[in-house]
Amino acid sequence: MKKLYFGSNLKMYKGMEDTSAYLRELVERTKDISRDKIELFIIPSYTSLDAAVKCGDRNYVRIGAQNMCWEDEGQFTGEISPCMIEEMGINLVMIGHSERRHVFGETDVEENRKVRLALKHGFKTLLCIGETAEEKKYGISSEVLRTQLKIGFYGVDASDALNIWVAYEPVWSIGVNGTPATAQYAEKMHEVIKETLREIFGETGESIPVLYGGSVNPQNANQLIIQPSVDGLFVGRSAWQAQAFEKLIRNAKYVYENQ
Repeated sequence: MKKLYFGSNLKMYKGMEDTSAYLRELVERTKDISRDKIELFIIPSYTSLDAAVKCGDRNYVRIGAQNMCWEDEGQFTGEISPCMIEEMGINLVMIGHSERRHVFGETDVEENRKVRLALKHGFKTLLCIGETAEEKKYGISSEVLRTQLKIGFYGVDASDALNIWVAYEPVWSIGVNGTPATAQYAEKMHEVIKETLREIFGETGESIPVLYGGSVNPQNANQLIIQPSVDGLFVGRSAWQAQAFEKLIRNAKYVYENQ
């Protein structure tokens, strides 16, 4: 059986104290689950990263950064260098989240620059992709995902595939007012993603985990996790209480292993 991935991006919620308390509780609640079976990761806000690294046991939870600059250093006020992230002991970086793309206007080309630099630093690099409601309406979801992947991974060598993760987060499904994708739709899009990754990287592309994110909740997690092309769940607000996230993880893992 494949390893299952479970993670959450805390966005601009939870300061240092809340993040530390959350991580301690999450680790305590899930440490009996073999990490050979699951990969658990949390992506806190920048100001909470140092506290997260210090309180989160690396044997049980991987800590990631929400974004990074496309340069190691320079006159980029407000940006965070990968060198600074590396110095904190972080080894996972998320790139291309829909809010970075659609709120802050980042482009596929910018995401590609970040991806290549993140991989150069040896980070696990989580590229987020997804189509908007309008793109879905016009029937070009597959084309959008293929474009985001092909530009996002342009110039990336197949030898870097082992450090790449992909999260499919349809923009129309994210947030308080998001509409969750059906398990069948998610599987269809994940098939497109996996086919494109094989096209880009050859056989090594098959090793890249593809997670579904977008209004994942206790009601749909079990159906999503049993889809053949879904390797894990990138959970939003349903993961922001440790007890609730633990329950979601255990239930999804049980359903997957007993299907």
